[in-house]
Amino acid sequence: MKPFPKIDNTLAEASRQIQNRLTTSVEIVRRCLARIDATEPDIHAWVKIDRDGALAQAQKLDAELAAGNSRGPLHGIPIGIKDIIDVAGYVTGAGSSYWSSQAPRETDAPLVTMLREAGAVILGKTVTTQFAGFDPPVTRNPWNLERTPAGSSSGSGAAVAAGHCLGAIGSQTGGSITRPSAFCGIAGCKPSLDRIPIAGVVPIAKSLDHPGPMAKTVEDLSLMMSVLVPNSVSSPSGGEGVRRAGEEDATKPPMIGRVRNFSEDRMDPAMREAMGKALDVLMAAGANVYDVEREFDFAELLIHHRRVMAVEGATFHREAFAERPDDYQPRFTELIEEGLAASAVDYVASRNHQAELSAQLGEVACQFDALVTPAAAGPAPDLSTTGDSCMNAPWSYSGLPTVSFPIGLSDDGLPLAIQLTGRRNGEADLLAVAAWCEAAVRGQ
Repeated sequence: MKPFPKIDNTLAEASRQIQNRLTTSVEIVRRCLARIDATEPDIHAWVKIDRDGALAQAQKLDAELAAGNSRGPLHGIPIGIKDIIDVAGYVTGAGSSYWSSQAPRETDAPLVTMLREAGAVILGKTVTTQFAGFDPPVTRNPWNLERTPAGSSSGSGAAVAAGHCLGAIGSQTGGSITRPSAFCGIAGCKPSLDRIPIAGVVPIAKSLDHPGPMAKTVEDLSLMMSVLVPNSVSSPSGGEGVRRAGEEDATKPPMIGRVRNFSEDRMDPAMREAMGKALDVLMAAGANVYDVEREFDFAELLIHHRRVMAVEGATFHREAFAERPDDYQPRFTELIEEGLAASAVDYVASRNHQAELSAQLGEVACQFDALVTPAAAGPAPDLSTTGDSCMNAPWSYSGLPTVSFPIGLSDDGLPLAIQLTGRRNGEADLLAVAAWCEAAVRGQ
């Protein structure tokens, strides 16, 4: 395993430079557009880029700051929005040829409104797999163009990794924030279920859908979360003494629970080595790492997770699928057909299982400052797949928050990452733990 290279051009760095008048939003946006011009023909991360609109937003925000009016840490920061999320004046194409031919949306999704009000510059819409499903995207991984960036937030992950924007919004129903972040060498936060409003977001399964931020570092995620979930990075209510994201005074190291029983057999050798070395580093820095004694049937969980996703996805798409079946790509077609064939009794059984297991996982999460698992089974695979969400589905299914960040590179130079899981609605504590762990792994 190779160490992960130094990360520069972060959202937090740009924010400090803008606030201290060392640069301008216009300059930052122009820098991002230059990166897009240089690499987008190979990466294909964007559905639409609003160059003129973004520069106009940036000019307005620079004028506000010159007049002494700062909207906060996202003031003047260029952000990408996954193309299942409504942005006023943009078509919400959701990776569908039919949807992409419809009229632009008239209003922003509430989460986009929050970003705008906080001073974010909406740079454009990023590529999603069709309807945030499993069919491979057109987007390529910036680390290796022959590898997948994962799905469904493929464009968001690749755009941040390539320096096209300083942060992006993705969404996760199975593993679509965590896995693209892991494969593209960036950080991702899947908040607790219902923590960020899903109005104006094309659903797969409302019982599983989580919008959330993607950025280069945990500190960057914290700045985005402070806008998307106000008070989410305030002083921790639990985990006393744990360092807050972005703070310099490391204090009490965290207590981490290692969940082995579903991940050990699924990790490839590169991920197993990286995970072991990362945990060794954390323990050497003072973290207390314990094996979680309670075991869960994660194989059964994956069956129920798929059923809930299939039934709720089929419910939303049923009429359109009957009218325009050719508009649907093969793997999403399979999902809808599974959902249409499922019985009501089986769906209710899966929802009951979800409620029961979510409560049990929540109890275990409360025993630690964070649980740790791989963010993905290994490095990014080839372009025929978006990868396996097995490491992420338990936390989407249970609705517990996760934060992932890179811990090194495989021998062939591809990012590897871990994910930390916290208490429900405990993003403040979790981001603080993740910041401590990220700093330890990077030797900061």
